[in-house]
Amino acid sequence: MMMTRSVCKGKLGRSAPITIVMGICFAMLGAIAPSRAQEGATARAIVTVNSKSAEDAATVPQQSISVLQNRKLQDVTGWVPLRGARSGLQLVVLLDDSARGSLGLQLNDLRSFVVGLPPATQVAIGYMRNGTAVMVQNFTSDHEAAAKSFRLPAGTAGGNGSPYFCLSDLIKRWPGRETNVRREVIMVTDGVDRYSGGRFDPENPYVQAATSDAQKAGVIVYSIYYRDAGRLDRSGLVTDGGQNYLIQLSGATGGQAYYEGFGNPVSFAPFLSDIQRKLQNQYELSFVSTAKRELQPIQVKTSQPNTKLQWPAQVLGGAVSVPQ
Repeated sequence: MMMTRSVCKGKLGRSAPITIVMGICFAMLGAIAPSRAQEGATARAIVTVNSKSAEDAATVPQQSISVLQNRKLQDVTGWVPLRGARSGLQLVVLLDDSARGSLGLQLNDLRSFVVGLPPATQVAIGYMRNGTAVMVQNFTSDHEAAAKSFRLPAGTAGGNGSPYFCLSDLIKRWPGRETNVRREVIMVTDGVDRYSGGRFDPENPYVQAATSDAQKAGVIVYSIYYRDAGRLDRSGLVTDGGQNYLIQLSGATGGQAYYEGFGNPVSFAPFLSDIQRKLQNQYELSFVSTAKRELQPIQVKTSQPNTKLQWPAQVLGGAVSVPQ
């Protein structure tokens, strides 16, 4: 600031009117501010690698990765495999408490999955009830203890009006404050939003709000379709709507939706096995973001052959904002 005032004085001399001096100084500051506003900051996203390789852990070099934000190519500054010292994970398994009692047939698959998680994984168990996520087991590295916390759902028809309210509630009250760890959720639900009817609405505000909450918090959501109790799920239209909501939500957060036709799956084991492979093949992508500090669409590409990537549709931009 002192340098700017000196330059103004040198050009106009002591006799220049103070209003002219101030006007030129402000103009010079205005010219400086935009350049600062364009400075980028680091933005991050968790990217899942799906490779046709037989190896459990896929290796993808950073030089094969490119990222676009708002269709503009950004500089990739980091591509870290989330393994070893960086394998930390907080995983929540969230079951719909209105699901049919037959969900009990799938609990052994869920228990086996939880027990087999890597030691660095903290797992929590919760049930969706009345628009909230009711935790029966907070984050723990004792996977055996977590597996024992699964119980049969209450099976009350309509006992959970919207799984998306529950997801937003979970994210806003995430039961753990550790940093530098991934945050991921497995939802078991029919996906039906009973607050807005059974018909699919791609602009459903509750689904969009839950998706936005997950994207802002960097939470990846996997969903497994399972029918709720009651008559509503007997409608093919309603079932289709619920499954489409789950596809929309999971895809937008970098996860995946799993289902078998319009009925309940015979076994969760193939779905959980696929999720386990995905958890073993994730990278933290860092890049220079010149976009505003709000959710911005991104696209991640790789030149690695036989490799597909999954990433959240939007992440927070990281541009420096200059106070006006």
